[in-house]
Amino acid sequence: MNRSPDGLPPLREVIAEHGLAPRKSLGQNFLFDLNLTARIARSAGKLEECDVLEIGPGPGGLTRALLMEGARRVLAIERDPRCLPALAEVAAHYPGRLEVIEGDALKVNPLEKLSAPIRIVANLPYNVGTELLIRWLTPAVWPPFWSSMTLMFQKEVAERIVARPGSKAYGRLSLLAQWRCDARMVFEVPPKAFTPPPKVTSAIVHLTSRPAPLYPARADLLERVVAAAFGQRRKMLRASLRALGGDAEALLEAAGITPTRRAETLDLGEFCALARALEAR
Repeated sequence: MNRSPDGLPPLREVIAEHGLAPRKSLGQNFLFDLNLTARIARSAGKLEECDVLEIGPGPGGLTRALLMEGARRVLAIERDPRCLPALAEVAAHYPGRLEVIEGDALKVNPLEKLSAPIRIVANLPYNVGTELLIRWLTPAVWPPFWSSMTLMFQKEVAERIVARPGSKAYGRLSLLAQWRCDARMVFEVPPKAFTPPPKVTSAIVHLTSRPAPLYPARADLLERVVAAAFGQRRKMLRASLRALGGDAEALLEAAGITPTRRAETLDLGEFCALARALEAR
């Protein structure tokens, strides 16, 4: 039997042995290339003194890379019971360093099983990726339980996370991520890297949590202002912000913003000024 650099069988053999055909219903696209999974793991920074949370490990390609790169411990949440025997083999190869929870990442609370500092590293299933990201960006208390996140998304979603004012991709996700994080796109991953190849290019995004948000604002009010502004992004703000109730022009004036501007021209500081004006009102 061939062996990979970590002493375990190549992923193709693991998948064949356990009959792990990727399932579209679970948003599964498996990465076979261990050079690529190692590159993703290295993008997360030094892992020796960190616990790593991984969502949707599948047959364990990225999991193996995280352990090879020295992660103190990996906690992996996997919804597909078919993948558990393959992950158990990885856990046996790295005694005490990998724990696997079978379950839905949207319903499992992993915190009792993790010790700080914590990094999240995942090739997120396409069907839950954005929802998980928004949850991790909007906890009740900041700073969050994680210090950084290194995540794979469809390139289109990755572009929305890092977009700047004035671009088509700029919107709610950009503001939500950049208010509390330093967010950057690390590299793209072509469809042919996956089995089965998705119809879109993917990209790795690295987010580092800031100790405090970039500008003062109440999270719930910032969210309301951003949702109203981008809910009708082609309209001028004096029209789109009517959704907040009250006098939209007076609100804009209080924040020092011209009422005829459109949502995509405002930067993060201006949105936070609007949230503070809404709170004062």
